[in-house]
Amino acid sequence: MPFSTTAGDNVIDISLVDKWFRQSGRESLVLKEVSLTIGRGEFVCLLGPSGCGKSTLLRIVAGFVAPDSGEVRTNGTLIVGPGADRCMLFQSAALFPWLTVEQNALFGPKARGALTRKARERAAFLIAIAGLHGFEGAYPHQLSGGMRQRAAFVRALVMEPTVLLMDEPFGALDAITRQMMQSFLLSLTATQHPTVLFVTHDVGEATLLADRVVIMSPRPGRIAYNMDIPIARPRQTDVVETMEFVRVRKVLRERLESVIKEAVGATAD
Repeated sequence: MPFSTTAGDNVIDISLVDKWFRQSGRESLVLKEVSLTIGRGEFVCLLGPSGCGKSTLLRIVAGFVAPDSGEVRTNGTLIVGPGADRCMLFQSAALFPWLTVEQNALFGPKARGALTRKARERAAFLIAIAGLHGFEGAYPHQLSGGMRQRAAFVRALVMEPTVLLMDEPFGALDAITRQMMQSFLLSLTATQHPTVLFVTHDVGEATLLADRVVIMSPRPGRIAYNMDIPIARPRQTDVVETMEFVRVRKVLRERLESVIKEAVGATAD
């Protein structure tokens, strides 16, 4: 049961996006002339310092926020608001506490009047992939943090989105649970091949998960550097112990530090 797709090479097209934030009569440029394309089935991590506009860009792709100039398209269609083709996951699992795992998974199809046999079968399939078989009748408060996050993945994926947008979804988890979720996501991408745009501050996490890492400069956020991750797939979390991983992570960290230093130097000038 793969993710839904349509014809064409690029799933996400971001073109010359600017975004201003206005508060208390003051304006601040958050994103400046951001252009980025993401191919079908590609896993792209946005990496950069706090405040560089990573999450803002993610919300623009989700349709929660409109750009002040420029445009964003998914599968060639201009984004003017949220859509079923895109699903966003946050640090908090945000499950409905009064619904079971299965009921949370089926909430989307039910709300759309599409609670079909196919939807139920897909929910059961994804619950099994997520390692939650046997917990279909459990409520969120009865689950561990990692299990709640996996249940949130299931609820999102039942809707068969074209794009997964992830805003530091593992940021609030402890180290062991975070590693388990990274392993789960690696397994998911190996079997389901979604198109993913993933925000993180963690260089190691970006190296582990991504096909390509996009480094953003300090505010106003720009695309400062693109780096393909030359680590073969499928991957498992133990790849972090290899010399190749250490080398790639070092290069990526040095590039991030260079982008930040260049921005600080330009500001000082």
